[in-house]
Amino acid sequence: MKKIAILSSVLLLGFFAARCSKNPVAPRINQPPRALTAQEIQLIESDNLFGLNLFAAVSEAEGDKNVFISPLSVSMALGMTLNGADGETYTAMKETLELNGLTEEEINQSYRSLIDLLKNLDYQVVFEIANSIWHRDTFPIAQAFIDVNKEYFDAEVRGLDFNRSDAAGIINSWVKEKTKGKIEEIVDSPISPAAVMFLINAIYFKGDWTYRFDKGKTQDEDFTLIDGSTKQVPMMEIEDVSFPYYRNEDYQAVELNYGDSLFCMTIVFPHSDRDIDSVIAGLDEHAWTTLIGQLRDTKIDKFEMPKFKLEYEIELNDVLKSLGMEVAFDSTLANFSRMRALPTDTLYISKVKHKTFVEVNEEGTEAAAVTSVVIFEAITASSFRHIRVDRPFIFSIRERHSGTILFMGKILDPTA
Repeated sequence: MKKIAILSSVLLLGFFAARCSKNPVAPRINQPPRALTAQEIQLIESDNLFGLNLFAAVSEAEGDKNVFISPLSVSMALGMTLNGADGETYTAMKETLELNGLTEEEINQSYRSLIDLLKNLDYQVVFEIANSIWHRDTFPIAQAFIDVNKEYFDAEVRGLDFNRSDAAGIINSWVKEKTKGKIEEIVDSPISPAAVMFLINAIYFKGDWTYRFDKGKTQDEDFTLIDGSTKQVPMMEIEDVSFPYYRNEDYQAVELNYGDSLFCMTIVFPHSDRDIDSVIAGLDEHAWTTLIGQLRDTKIDKFEMPKFKLEYEIELNDVLKSLGMEVAFDSTLANFSRMRALPTDTLYISKVKHKTFVEVNEEGTEAAAVTSVVIFEAITASSFRHIRVDRPFIFSIRERHSGTILFMGKILDPTA
């Protein structure tokens, strides 16, 4: 599988007013506020490449576990970190993120405009994205590094005595606030004496379905697990709808809109004789673009899917190394000299930690993600169609105008 790239990490949230009608049809897609620039398009393509590959790599590493990540959040945190990298480390990160066609200025400007676009795209959506950089108060952080991340990422930059007993709590309070309490901590206490910086992205998304499920029709039904056994799960139901839909020999795909339809959830539902991990491995850039391009408004007499809530956590070191960023984690080879006022080759990435939350119910979806990059100093179709999602499935939350994949997930057990 082609190794790819970066971009990602954000978190989104839209709070949309739900619309109900007796015979809902696929809503029109609102006119986007403006056309995308060439640099934005390239950045989004890189982001989605990175997201699909990151998702596949994480899914493979996690085996028979539920998975939920925010490629945008990871990308944002690494994008800030990239501004402090130099030499081979900068090149490796840029290549891993598939950003070779963009200059550093274009990369930063594209992040800047993408943040502005996503935050102001739908007045019914509450989308919040926040970035911060926390450095040890004795660490001589480079002013140019501060300035570029403030300008393009809206990063809050704060010096903090990491030896304080409440230092981790202070950073975690910021995380909790920015994710509306859905993720309470990302930094372990006590903070390691070798840690000199935390680069953190937080995103929050809350969106109501354009057409809500009928709570009165939610009831426990069988969901087939990956081992073939069944489990009772709360299955939501909506009838007589028209959704964007696509089917091929491997899976069915259906798209559910939020609010005024610029944000949506795309569900990829493998056939019963297909292995979900094989389907995920095959979702490369071409396959994903084909899937999205083949979605067509289709009358669906009944649609059912499980409601679920998931909290997920993963350390991404090994996954990112496998995608080409090994040098950034090497304490002897990494070069983050642009982070420090005095040139040094003793800084390296110790850990990339990722946490997410998602809840899908009859009203809509609430999701949040946080990514922390920890810098250490090396010194120390028929007439009647009934779709029932009663087996393991894949889903994404994306913004339709830009095509940005905000989240991707694999649900093997909705009750886990």
